[in-house]
Amino acid sequence: MIFINECGMSEKDKIAAYQLLLKQIETLIENEIEPIGVLANVSSAIHQTFADFFWTGFYLLQDKTLRLGPFQGTPACYSIPVGRGVCGTAVAENRTIVVPDVELFPGHIACSSLSRSEIVVPLHDGNQKVVAVLDIDSTNLSTFDSTDQLWLEKIVELVARQLYPY
Repeated sequence: MIFINECGMSEKDKIAAYQLLLKQIETLIENEIEPIGVLANVSSAIHQTFADFFWTGFYLLQDKTLRLGPFQGTPACYSIPVGRGVCGTAVAENRTIVVPDVELFPGHIACSSLSRSEIVVPLHDGNQKVVAVLDIDSTNLSTFDSTDQLWLEKIVELVARQLYPY
């Protein structure tokens, strides 16, 4: 049996899309060190690859607040305190968070009423300190799964190694 996700893509096709995307991002950001440009192109590449992703972007950590960074999609919240919402919780707990239904997430911050599910992946500097998060929203419930988590973490790790060499 082949699993078909909500955007009509089989699991095999989704993995293949992520494999190609990772290679494309690697080429796209090679030798680039300017964070805003790198994050802008990475968010665009991810957003263009998956039609089911409603909002794709980065929030940059400044003191104890996440500030809106490069993104693709509709207007978004300018700032999110660490510990609040999905993004702030991902920073506070230093882990990827997958939310099948944002309305069931305690303290969810609704930057758009159209968002139904979300994944947030922390981005670390060379000292393993969180410096940003990749935030992706979907207008469908349960869009993100362990496959998305695995590949988005690989993409974020690639970006971190490029911007913050260890």
